[in-house]
Amino acid sequence: MLNEYFTILLNEKSIGATAFEKTDVSMGVVFGEIKFTDVKSGYAFFKEYCLMNNIVFEEYPDDKLISTRNIPNLKVTDKNSVEIKGLSCSISGMDSDGFEITIEGIPNEIFELNFPHHINRYRDFQ
Repeated sequence: MLNEYFTILLNEKSIGATAFEKTDVSMGVVFGEIKFTDVKSGYAFFKEYCLMNNIVFEEYPDDKLISTRNIPNLKVTDKNSVEIKGLSCSISGMDSDGFEITIEGIPNEIFELNFPHHINRYRDFQ
């Protein structure tokens, strides 16, 4: 597994990082576990943010589980601070099991540049 981490920003402030360890190459989708910095409860953090910014989300409060739709001010940057752009960027997870960030609809040229290891693995299974 590649040990490169991507920085997760919300409103231009770093909230954590991910390695984007999972993918659907054919759909231009990457997702990975979030390693938070200074966020004690991902559920409370994202629920408050979504409510304040009119972001659509689903939740199960008893489990502290939340799943968001696209969050426009949620961005991910590579080691050179270049944004990994796709059609949408969302969060899902629960406090007890952790959270994932997903970027959907990444154009081929951006995907090839940032995730060649995923492309190589995908081609090996074709």
